[in-house]
Amino acid sequence: MSDLAAVARGVTKRFGRTLALDDVGIEIRAGESHALVGRNGAGKSTLVSVLTGMQVPDAGEVSFFGEPAPSVADRAAWRRHVACVYQKSTVVPELSVAENLFINRQDLGSGSFGGLISWKKLRAEASALLEAYDVAVRPDELVSALTVEQRQLVEIARALSVGSRFVILDEPTAQLDGPAIERLFDRMRSLQDKGVTFLFISHHLQEVYEVCQTVTVYRDARHIVTAPVAEMSKPDLIEAMTGEAGGLNVPSGDDRPSSSDLVLSVSSLSGEHFSDISLSATRGEVIGLAGSASSGKHEFAETVYGLRKPSAGTISVDGSAVRGGDVPAALKAGIGCVPRDRHHQGLVLDLSIAENATMSTAGRFVWPSAQRSAGSTAIASYDVKAAGPDQPVSDLSGGNQQKVVMARALAGDPSVLVLINPTAGVDVKSKESLLGVVDAQARRGKAAIVVSDELDDLRVCDRVLVLFHGQVVREFARGWRDQELIAAIEGMSSE
Repeated sequence: MSDLAAVARGVTKRFGRTLALDDVGIEIRAGESHALVGRNGAGKSTLVSVLTGMQVPDAGEVSFFGEPAPSVADRAAWRRHVACVYQKSTVVPELSVAENLFINRQDLGSGSFGGLISWKKLRAEASALLEAYDVAVRPDELVSALTVEQRQLVEIARALSVGSRFVILDEPTAQLDGPAIERLFDRMRSLQDKGVTFLFISHHLQEVYEVCQTVTVYRDARHIVTAPVAEMSKPDLIEAMTGEAGGLNVPSGDDRPSSSDLVLSVSSLSGEHFSDISLSATRGEVIGLAGSASSGKHEFAETVYGLRKPSAGTISVDGSAVRGGDVPAALKAGIGCVPRDRHHQGLVLDLSIAENATMSTAGRFVWPSAQRSAGSTAIASYDVKAAGPDQPVSDLSGGNQQKVVMARALAGDPSVLVLINPTAGVDVKSKESLLGVVDAQARRGKAAIVVSDELDDLRVCDRVLVLFHGQVVREFARGWRDQELIAAIEGMSSE
């Protein structure tokens, strides 16, 4: 058993009438990167909560490096066995890097009042820890000033500093661009060489083949297969996840009708991280925006929607100017948005599906019954797997939460859709469903801007604009080749 970093056997977990895990298991060998994949709702998150001691299974057992898991009450022992870097960051933005690294573990020294923190010693220890794990940030820097990539590295360093040699990475690449993802993978490989074990959870299947040695598939709360990555083809992996043969079916838009009616016009728009960008979209046209995290594509899209105020330029919808930096004005003008971060910008997690799905048009629903009816319509229209419109969105899987965000964006029947990372953190079938909605709305005459780091999301577009250092540097018509688009994103020639 010494060569196994973590083992779960016969684990069953129910939440009321919902069977979240049905007699599942997993064996993760020490020093490997082991992928756990499956559709949203397959049971991945519940297994993570069991492996981290946040949930007690109804049946089954968990062990680490041959030793039984500690009692749930002994949080310090759990932290020594396992750490999890979640898609939603757990660092405290208002504190410094050093404070986050040693939060609740500060050396208080001695004294009649329990001692005082030696900030000089804390920063020195943090600096040594950051240097040991090659994390290039200052210990006194506020975490709020760090990039997503740097925050993740701080969380990994914090986990390892407690003594854990088993780290769970839950959708770690969801908000990273290509170069940052590759740096994360390099760091994982380096830490593996030092004996660190990873459980890697991702909906990006290509990443499984790049960084993992073994893959486990869950489907409908059950264990389906565990196999070496090298012995499982991508079609076989998708079939194991979905129960259906074949790969991702993305609408290409080849047969979508075209129009000359102008819906969206952006003229010489400038703002934070981008300058002097102009584009226009006709009725039924889907435009993709690609680029690295520093390209300015996200900031441009958020400016079109009113989340950011432009420094220059104009935006108009159906010939009418839209006041910049004003989300209500954008909504009134007919712009709907799926924001970049569904957890912080797209949803109020404690509210119901009905309340979230109708939030952009809340003034229309005077009676709760009308709101619930609209919520039920959203559930049916967007294939949300839920108990009903009154269910809190916090209870839903990531893919179903994203469908609620899409429903909210479309609730006011907008003329223009701005979709930022619309399929981030969702499974294959949810991705197909969401991109199908984009295609369907375009066929209804909507114009759309799709901003994404995933090439599959951009295949639904009629054309793709590539931003580099805040400027549009290339435009690709439908039918582009992956290597050409990637080369443009990275600022290189594909020749």
